[in-house]
Amino acid sequence: MANHRDEQHQFETKLLHWGSEMDPHYGASNVPIYQCSTFHQEDVDNPPEHDYTRSGNPTRQAVEDQIAYLEGGARGFAFASGMAAISTAFFLLSAGDHVIVTEDVYGGTYRILTTLLKQMNIESTFVDMTNIDEVKAALKPNTKAVYMETPSNPTLRITDIRTVCDWAHANGLLTMLDNTFMTPYHQKSIPLGVDVVLHSATKFLGGHSDVLAGLAVAANDSIGRRLKGLQNSLGNVAGQFDSWLLMRGIKTLAVRMEQHESSARKLAQWLVTDPRVVNVFYPGLPNHPGRVVHESQSKGYGAIVSFDVGSGERAREVMSKVKLPLVAVSLGAVESILSYPPKMSHAAMPQEVRMARGITDGVLRFSVGLENIDDLIADLDQALGK
Repeated sequence: MANHRDEQHQFETKLLHWGSEMDPHYGASNVPIYQCSTFHQEDVDNPPEHDYTRSGNPTRQAVEDQIAYLEGGARGFAFASGMAAISTAFFLLSAGDHVIVTEDVYGGTYRILTTLLKQMNIESTFVDMTNIDEVKAALKPNTKAVYMETPSNPTLRITDIRTVCDWAHANGLLTMLDNTFMTPYHQKSIPLGVDVVLHSATKFLGGHSDVLAGLAVAANDSIGRRLKGLQNSLGNVAGQFDSWLLMRGIKTLAVRMEQHESSARKLAQWLVTDPRVVNVFYPGLPNHPGRVVHESQSKGYGAIVSFDVGSGERAREVMSKVKLPLVAVSLGAVESILSYPPKMSHAAMPQEVRMARGITDGVLRFSVGLENIDDLIADLDQALGK
C-alpha cells in the first residue's frame, strides 16, 4: 500500500495522510526514527537523498512534508524550537534592512529583534497592526519585510492578514506570520498572501508538553531554497525523536482543537460576566474589536483566553490558589496552563513597553486544556476569591 496524498481530502484526513506517513520499505504504520548522524554513499558522484542528518533526515523530512501540506506551502522546515524557526526566518533579511512588526508580539520575538538583530543592523518598528494606516506609515526606503502575529500574544489582537499582505506585496515586501495560536486547522494564511508561516510546534501542534520544536513553511520554492540554505548553515534543526513526537501530536490536532476551543469559549463567556475580572481578551466574544476580521480569515477562535484581574498582587493570588492548571511557561497542551506574561512570555519586554501594549501587571493567559470545563471554571472561581 503506497502512501496517499489527495488535495481534495478534508483537513482531518490530511492530518493522517500527507504522503510520508508510512515506512516505504516495510509498510510500518508510523515513520521510523532514523537515529543516525550520517548515511552510506554507494557512489560519491551520485549521492543519496540524505547524506548527513544536519542537512536532512527521513524522520525530520516526514514532518516537514506534513506541515507544508497542511499549510498549503511549497516546502516545510523543522527546527529545534519555535524561536529557532523565527530567528532563521529573520535571517532572510540583511544588514541595513528594516522590518515592520506587530507591537504586542511574543516576548522572545521582541527580544531577538531588539538585541541580536539590532546588533546586526536589522531595524524594527513595532506598530498596532490592527490599524493598516499605522502599518503604512512605518514604511521606510529600507523596509524589506512585515512580521505579523494574529491573534497576538497575549492580548489577542487581530491583524487583517490579506489587507496587510496585499499592501506589503505592492511595496515589494516579504510577509511573515506566526500562526502558533491558530494552527493550520483554524487559519490558513498562505492563501491570504503570507510568504513564510511560522510555528512554535512545542504548543498546539505537539500538544502534549513533551516536545520542543519549531516549524516554518515557505509559500514558494524560491523562499524555500533560501530557508533550506539557512537551516543547513545554522544547523538549528529538530532532532529525530522530537520530529517523530511532533508527527504523532499533529495526527490528533483536529479533535484536540475542537475540544480546546469549545471549552475556551465557555470560559471566556463566564469570565466576561465576573465582576472580579477587569477585562477579558478572546476573539470569540461579541465585543472583541477584531472579531469580524478574525472570522473572515479563521474558522475558529482558538484555545487561549487572557484576562486582567486588576493588579499583579491579584494575579499572584490567583496563581497561588488554582489547583488544576499548571502555572507555567508555554501553552497549547492537553493539560491547561495558566501563565503570567509579565514574568514569563514577556519578561524580556521592558515594563513601560509592555504596559503601553496593554500587557498590564494583572494580565493572566489561560491555555484551556482538555479537562472538563465545569471543573476548570469551578477551580478558577475559587482561585479568584471573594
